[in-house]
Amino acid sequence: MHTRHPEIPITFENLTKTAREVAVVVISALLVATGLKLFLIPHQLLSGGVAGAASVIGYLTDPKYISLIYFGINLPILLWGLVAVGKKYIFLSMLCVACTTWFLTIIPQVKVTKDPILASIFGGVIIAGGIGFSLRAGGSSGGFDILGSIITRKRDVPMGTVLFIMDGLVILTLGFMKSWDSALYAMLCTFVKSRVVDMIHIRHVKLTCFIVTKRKEEMVERLNRLPHGVTVVNAEGGYSHEGNTMLMTVTTRYELSELRKAVISVDPSAFVNVLETVEILGRFRRLA
Repeated sequence: MHTRHPEIPITFENLTKTAREVAVVVISALLVATGLKLFLIPHQLLSGGVAGAASVIGYLTDPKYISLIYFGINLPILLWGLVAVGKKYIFLSMLCVACTTWFLTIIPQVKVTKDPILASIFGGVIIAGGIGFSLRAGGSSGGFDILGSIITRKRDVPMGTVLFIMDGLVILTLGFMKSWDSALYAMLCTFVKSRVVDMIHIRHVKLTCFIVTKRKEEMVERLNRLPHGVTVVNAEGGYSHEGNTMLMTVTTRYELSELRKAVISVDPSAFVNVLETVEILGRFRRLA
């Protein structure tokens, strides 16, 4: 049975928040494109993901078409994600992909450094900044992140494992088709990128959130709009002895940004504790 939820009202605050998210996504796209055009593409290196797959095809054909190849690979993934993941997440991801494609077209290809190792490191850091900020805004840089989200929703497979396998296939393809030196540089870039994304966003895939609030009904109603269930626990303040409500929900790092915004919109003074979740037994995803 589907539950109908009231539409979020259009207010100046909501419009401002949306504009801020859009601005962050556009800047994120600029960072991704800058890292590619100024560091990786001049040395024919990879960053992993769909950008890496597009780069491999571009290196084997004509590098000037990498932006179009990047958009072409992302398009069917985004359309699939629109059905399988969620509209807002995919809208922001679509915006990031479209802006990245445009920036890849207009940013000139310049070899900032002659050292491929430095190019791998700094290219990975800049691209990771774009990916991390896009995730914090509630979207993604498209590509394998969306595929990983779809797969982990269908099968309880760790996101890191999914992304590692897909990135690994792209890097191996570069090694066989071009050179193993390039593949090793790509592995270095991917490693640096993953570490920086973890610093900006969050490392663990599944997270348990404890939310202490006095606005029980409003908070439960708002959290029920999100993909996962909520457990309600009656609590008492150890110092004040005042009655409170503690809500527990398990989410993913890709949905944490949306949950954070939902909590703040209902109760800015709520106490939220986010913990690493190592394993989950039982039903994690809410049935449609």
